[in-house]
Amino acid sequence: MEGASFGAGRAGAALDPVSFARRPQTLLRVASWVFSIAVFGPIVNEGYVNTDSGPELRCVFNGNAGACRFGVALGLGAFLACAAFLFLDVRFQQISSVRDRRRAVLLDLGFSGLWSFLWFVGFCFLTNQWQRTAPGPATTQAGDAARAAIAFSFFSILSWVALTVKALQRFRLGTDMSLFATEQLSAGASQAYPGYPVGSGVEGTETYQSPPFTETLDTSPKGYQVPAY
Repeated sequence: MEGASFGAGRAGAALDPVSFARRPQTLLRVASWVFSIAVFGPIVNEGYVNTDSGPELRCVFNGNAGACRFGVALGLGAFLACAAFLFLDVRFQQISSVRDRRRAVLLDLGFSGLWSFLWFVGFCFLTNQWQRTAPGPATTQAGDAARAAIAFSFFSILSWVALTVKALQRFRLGTDMSLFATEQLSAGASQAYPGYPVGSGVEGTETYQSPPFTETLDTSPKGYQVPAY
């Protein structure tokens, strides 16, 4: 039973790159990875603008440095996590222990659920700070970067929620007992079954008798003579 569990086949089986790339889980990880770049990238490049009073840089989200730091940390963490979990998905087929596979799926489930919540918080936080930002030349210049970070934060919520659902499905799938039953059946089929027991050669005392109420008809009954006319 080792190796056939949590949505993966037997341990040590060859990985098909085409089928792996077409898996919904792989596509979701790649999408989440791209979304994370689209969040922290614009903030790092254009999220800090000059103030009107001097050359000091301030965060474009209402001057709140915490909003920019939170967006960068959230996006960078998602970027690293997607790369790590993508590598784990590639190596998942090689994990032979059911217990280790269960831990990997639980880690994926817990992290995906946590990051879905953090993306929701980040989306609400960035949106609120952007609505409070006073218009100005610097704000107009960095407006596209701020709106891109907010939009891809929303997209990240959807992708990470989908990853959480996929991880939950894998956890509920658990160990595929049908494969284990198939192995047992194939192993038992190779063993010779005992033959049908043969009789000892002693027949039973009861023999077949003619049915009751059957009589032999006598065509010439005794004492009967044909009359002469």
